[in-house]
Amino acid sequence: MSGKPIRVLVAKPGLDGHDRGAKVIAQALRDAGMEVIYTGLRQTPDQIVGAALQEDVDVVALSCLSGAHMHLFPAVVEGLKQQNAGDILVLGGGIIPEEDIPELKAKGIAEIFTPGTSTVDVINHIKQKIAQR
Repeated sequence: MSGKPIRVLVAKPGLDGHDRGAKVIAQALRDAGMEVIYTGLRQTPDQIVGAALQEDVDVVALSCLSGAHMHLFPAVVEGLKQQNAGDILVLGGGIIPEEDIPELKAKGIAEIFTPGTSTVDVINHIKQKIAQR
Protein backbone atom coordinates (compact mmCIF):
# COMPACT_ATOMS: atom_id res chain seq x y z
CA MET A 1 0.00 0.00 0.00
CA SER A 2 2.87 2.36 -0.84
CA GLY A 3 3.77 3.10 2.77
CA LYS A 4 0.34 4.53 3.56
CA PRO A 5 -1.02 3.15 6.84
CA ILE A 6 -4.12 0.99 6.70
CA ARG A 7 -7.12 2.95 7.97
CA VAL A 8 -9.65 0.97 10.04
CA LEU A 9 -13.01 2.09 11.39
CA VAL A 10 -13.98 0.09 14.49
CA ALA A 11 -17.72 0.32 15.07
CA LYS A 12 -20.35 -0.97 17.49
CA PRO A 13 -23.65 -1.16 15.60
CA GLY A 14 -26.97 -1.40 17.38
CA LEU A 15 -27.90 -1.10 21.02
CA ASP A 16 -25.11 -3.24 22.39
CA GLY A 17 -23.49 -1.42 25.31
CA HIS A 18 -20.36 -3.55 25.72
CA ASP A 19 -17.24 -2.37 23.95
CA ARG A 20 -14.29 -3.95 25.72
CA GLY A 21 -13.53 -6.27 22.79
CA ALA A 22 -13.80 -3.45 20.26
CA LYS A 23 -11.39 -1.36 22.31
CA VAL A 24 -8.92 -4.27 22.58
CA ILE A 25 -9.02 -4.72 18.80
CA ALA A 26 -8.70 -0.97 18.20
CA GLN A 27 -5.63 -0.76 20.41
CA ALA A 28 -4.03 -3.86 18.84
CA LEU A 29 -4.56 -2.49 15.33
CA ARG A 30 -3.14 0.88 16.37
CA ASP A 31 -0.12 -0.81 17.94
CA ALA A 32 0.38 -2.68 14.64
CA GLY A 33 0.74 0.66 12.84
CA MET A 34 -2.78 1.07 11.51
CA GLU A 35 -4.75 4.28 11.79
CA VAL A 36 -7.84 3.48 13.86
CA ILE A 37 -11.07 5.44 14.18
CA TYR A 38 -13.44 4.20 16.89
CA THR A 39 -17.04 5.36 16.52
CA GLY A 40 -18.19 4.51 20.02
CA LEU A 41 -21.34 2.72 21.12
CA ARG A 42 -24.81 2.52 19.62
CA GLN A 43 -24.15 3.42 16.00
CA THR A 44 -26.66 2.83 13.21
CA PRO A 45 -25.52 1.18 9.99
CA ASP A 46 -26.02 4.53 8.21
CA GLN A 47 -23.82 6.31 10.75
CA ILE A 48 -21.12 3.68 10.30
CA VAL A 49 -21.26 3.96 6.51
CA GLY A 50 -21.09 7.75 6.76
CA ALA A 51 -18.08 7.62 9.07
CA ALA A 52 -16.33 5.08 6.82
CA LEU A 53 -16.76 7.37 3.82
CA GLN A 54 -15.81 10.52 5.69
CA GLU A 55 -12.69 8.91 7.15
CA ASP A 56 -11.72 7.22 3.84
CA VAL A 57 -11.08 3.88 5.51
CA ASP A 58 -9.80 0.65 4.03
CA VAL A 59 -11.53 -1.56 6.60
CA VAL A 60 -14.68 -1.48 8.71
CA ALA A 61 -14.46 -3.76 11.76
CA LEU A 62 -17.86 -4.37 13.36
CA SER A 63 -18.41 -5.75 16.85
CA CYS A 64 -21.73 -7.08 18.08
CA LEU A 65 -22.62 -8.91 21.26
CA SER A 66 -26.36 -8.27 21.25
CA GLY A 67 -27.43 -10.91 18.73
CA ALA A 68 -28.45 -8.40 16.05
CA HIS A 69 -25.47 -9.20 13.81
CA MET A 70 -27.61 -10.89 11.12
CA HIS A 71 -29.39 -7.58 10.48
CA LEU A 72 -26.74 -4.99 11.33
CA PHE A 73 -23.63 -6.39 9.61
CA PRO A 74 -25.28 -6.90 6.18
CA ALA A 75 -26.90 -3.45 6.45
CA VAL A 76 -23.44 -1.89 6.68
CA VAL A 77 -22.22 -3.87 3.66
CA GLU A 78 -25.30 -2.83 1.65
CA GLY A 79 -24.91 0.79 2.70
CA LEU A 80 -21.30 0.81 1.53
CA LYS A 81 -22.30 -0.73 -1.81
CA GLN A 82 -25.01 1.90 -2.28
CA GLN A 83 -22.36 4.59 -1.78
CA ASN A 84 -20.01 2.95 -4.32
CA ALA A 85 -17.69 1.90 -1.51
CA GLY A 86 -18.18 -1.85 -1.77
CA ASP A 87 -14.41 -2.29 -1.96
CA ILE A 88 -14.06 -1.47 1.75
CA LEU A 89 -13.20 -4.66 3.63
CA VAL A 90 -15.88 -5.42 6.25
CA LEU A 91 -15.05 -7.68 9.17
CA GLY A 92 -17.25 -8.82 12.02
CA GLY A 93 -16.60 -9.93 15.54
CA GLY A 94 -18.31 -10.67 18.80
CA ILE A 95 -20.70 -13.32 19.99
CA ILE A 96 -21.56 -14.85 16.62
CA PRO A 97 -22.97 -18.39 16.52
CA GLU A 98 -21.04 -20.70 14.19
CA GLU A 99 -24.22 -21.41 12.19
CA ASP A 100 -24.57 -17.71 11.30
CA ILE A 101 -21.06 -17.29 9.91
CA PRO A 102 -21.64 -18.80 6.42
CA GLU A 103 -24.66 -16.57 5.81
CA LEU A 104 -22.81 -13.47 7.01
CA LYS A 105 -19.93 -14.26 4.66
CA ALA A 106 -22.39 -14.81 1.81
CA LYS A 107 -23.77 -11.33 2.53
CA GLY A 108 -20.36 -9.71 2.14
CA ILE A 109 -18.68 -9.83 5.54
CA ALA A 110 -15.15 -10.91 4.64
CA GLU A 111 -14.37 -12.65 7.93
CA ILE A 112 -15.85 -13.23 11.36
CA PHE A 113 -13.69 -13.26 14.48
CA THR A 114 -15.19 -14.79 17.61
CA PRO A 115 -14.04 -14.55 21.24
CA GLY A 116 -10.63 -16.06 21.79
CA THR A 117 -9.27 -15.07 18.38
CA SER A 118 -5.74 -13.76 18.68
CA THR A 119 -5.33 -10.09 17.84
CA VAL A 120 -2.31 -11.17 15.78
CA ASP A 121 -4.64 -13.25 13.61
CA VAL A 122 -6.92 -10.24 13.05
CA ILE A 123 -3.95 -7.99 12.20
CA ASN A 124 -2.46 -10.54 9.79
CA HIS A 125 -5.83 -11.09 8.11
CA ILE A 126 -6.28 -7.36 7.50
CA LYS A 127 -2.72 -6.92 6.20
CA GLN A 128 -3.09 -9.90 3.87
CA LYS A 129 -6.45 -8.77 2.43
CA ILE A 130 -5.31 -5.18 1.92
CA ALA A 131 -2.07 -6.34 0.26
CA GLN A 132 -4.12 -8.41 -2.22
CA ARG A 133 -5.83 -5.31 -3.58
